[in-house]
Amino acid sequence: MRMAKQESKKKVSQKWKAYDISGESVKRRSKSCPKCGEGVHLAKHKDRQSCGKCGYTESKIEKKESEKPKE
Repeated sequence: MRMAKQESKKKVSQKWKAYDISGESVKRRSKSCPKCGEGVHLAKHKDRQSCGKCGYTESKIEKKESEKPKE
């Protein structure tokens, strides 16, 4: 019995998505890690931002409409 050969998918780098380019200036979109320095980006998740190198995490706390004070 022969097994079918699996096709490998090539991963394409998408580093261009991490920067904004306007004219001759380049600006980083994501925040840098305060522990590791300027060369390490924080990964954006649904409820937090985290560093993959050192494990630093910032929580995103959003208030629901029911918790906001009424005017």
